[in-house]
Amino acid sequence: MSASSIISCMRLLEMSDSQFPVGNFSFSNGLETASYEKIVHDADTLSQYAHAASLQSAYSDGIAAIQAYRAISNDDYDRLLLADKEVILCKMNDEARQMVLRMGKKLAELAVQIMDCPTMQRFLDDIRNERTAGTYPVAQAIAMHCAGISEEDMFTSQQFGVINMILGASLRCVRVSHYDTQKIAYNMAPQIAHDYEVVRNLDFEDMRAFVPGMDIMASLHEKGNMRMFMN
Repeated sequence: MSASSIISCMRLLEMSDSQFPVGNFSFSNGLETASYEKIVHDADTLSQYAHAASLQSAYSDGIAAIQAYRAISNDDYDRLLLADKEVILCKMNDEARQMVLRMGKKLAELAVQIMDCPTMQRFLDDIRNERTAGTYPVAQAIAMHCAGISEEDMFTSQQFGVINMILGASLRCVRVSHYDTQKIAYNMAPQIAHDYEVVRNLDFEDMRAFVPGMDIMASLHEKGNMRMFMN
């Protein structure tokens, strides 16, 4: 392994860590309500929920992140802003919008402190001046491109973040063990690889986020009494 590979791998691990301070652990992606309503109640139903969330993310945030990453490579900042807009258009509920915007801005603020990345500074300025929304998938694309992380690894990290958010939250509100959650994550790896091979050839017009059950869970969470996670 070359020195550059070690550096990019180290940075990938850092940005994929659940302790990376962007607020990932504060949200459950609707799982808290799904648990409260007994829809997710064991390892099998948790696995189904994590698969649904991963698929939804791949065909929305995943496509946008890939297109944003390529826009940076082509020095096309306008297309990067278009990716940011398309992410918001795929968020059907307030909680999803709050999550993706809160984490996006936090990542942008963090990235300008720890790396030399003019594109991220420009993106953060545009967020602060309300010229763009500032979504998490696009901020991820900028940060990982600047860190020398490949497109494939960026997509993997983005999907891992979605899965890890749900599995981490499940340990607080579903009757599952660490063995259960790690087995789910381990078994999902081939699906993530397959999803990348599909969405890497798609564009903005192919983005979709039609998982109405999860949107209903998020809507109920906004008005419910469950308060372990942000809404």
